[in-house]
Amino acid sequence: MRPAPIAVALDAPDLETAARWASLVTPHVSTIKVGLELYLRYGPEVIASVRGASGVDIFLDLKLHDIPNTVAGAARAVGRLRPAILTVHAAGGPAMISEAVQALPDTRIAAVTVLTSLSEADLERIGLAGPPGDAVRRLAAMAVGAGAQALVCSPQEVAAVRGEVGPDITLITPGVRPAGSGSQDQARVATPERAFADGADLLVIGRPITGSADPGAAAAGIAAALRRSAAAGDRRV
Repeated sequence: MRPAPIAVALDAPDLETAARWASLVTPHVSTIKVGLELYLRYGPEVIASVRGASGVDIFLDLKLHDIPNTVAGAARAVGRLRPAILTVHAAGGPAMISEAVQALPDTRIAAVTVLTSLSEADLERIGLAGPPGDAVRRLAAMAVGAGAQALVCSPQEVAAVRGEVGPDITLITPGVRPAGSGSQDQARVATPERAFADGADLLVIGRPITGSADPGAAAAGIAAALRRSAAAGDRRV
């Protein structure tokens, strides 16, 4: 049985905890996500610690956002870590995205559209016109045009983004919460089953798994529910 298309976000307080969580969930999920906090605290060594001998895909979620030359240099700097996915902010523009893609040809560059913590009121304050869905679609189309192979969007926009960019772009959805879980600091959320049915390829799930008493069992349970839902909807997991 293949691991489920879930990226477990390892927002751990220390390296030992991150490595333990990774070892518990990797039999059940395809991907481990290392974000800014963990990477900045421990540096590149965190990748080897959480990858272990499993060969699990690493999603390096650094959300790079700077001038094109700087982002290209940063992308090359992490190339030796062999991340399967590296994030940049779509708002950095097409030249920045294109430079990242060229700098790291063996990694999928994923453009982050609109953070799932942002509401429509937040977008208005920072100057992005229209409701979140409109902003996400505009950024998604621009990023794919610049060469991005993947996009990060909330599960509430994933169906519209799939319609915008077609079947060949990997859609990654944070803000995924199993039924009964709190939304925490996420503003635009959906269940794993709903996000996958709407066209997501990789579901980012953190605290509902890592905050449980048994992260391995939590990951296995969500993976099993996703497989049941996918079978009912004739999608393969």
